[in-house]
Amino acid sequence: MPSDQTIGSRIRAFRTARGLSLTDLAQAAGLTEEFLRDLENDGVYPAIGPLHKLARAMDLRLGTFLDDQVGRDPIITRSTRDPGGDPALHRGAMPAPSYSYHALGKGKSDRNMEPLIITIQPAPADRERKTSSHQGEEFIYVLEGTLLVEYGRELHELHPGDSIYYNSVVPHYVAAGNDEPVRILAVTYNP
Repeated sequence: MPSDQTIGSRIRAFRTARGLSLTDLAQAAGLTEEFLRDLENDGVYPAIGPLHKLARAMDLRLGTFLDDQVGRDPIITRSTRDPGGDPALHRGAMPAPSYSYHALGKGKSDRNMEPLIITIQPAPADRERKTSSHQGEEFIYVLEGTLLVEYGRELHELHPGDSIYYNSVVPHYVAAGNDEPVRILAVTYNP
């Protein structure tokens, strides 16, 4: 199993280990070859939707891109006062990454759900909102900040203590709802 340190390098390692070209994987995942190339070279840092599509296309669980440790049940993740020092935390390699992921299920290789703490940075005003859709379900609980959720044609603003649970096949988009980062607990299920 690859032990590379970035999500992009892990995706590249799994793709090449399976003998897939960039074109093959992009087509299988329903993503552009340009996006996949940028992702593998750490030029973009993906949201959950594209990661789900890539995991499904390579017959992997989403968490494979976030961790590579195997443990035994039960898996306990202890809180930490310095999440930046936790090796389970993955951030974009770009100067200003949009997302950082903290995998809470790290070590449980047979999991069906992906529990994550995600910090979403505010997006520039001129950034285009791109919805994503994929198999499965998502549950989000807002811990800090304001979360903007576009679901189909609906727009929702969630605040600390609010939650949303939806079918991921409906086009959706999540972002910081204002100029401050938002921190969420997200649980995704990809059948």
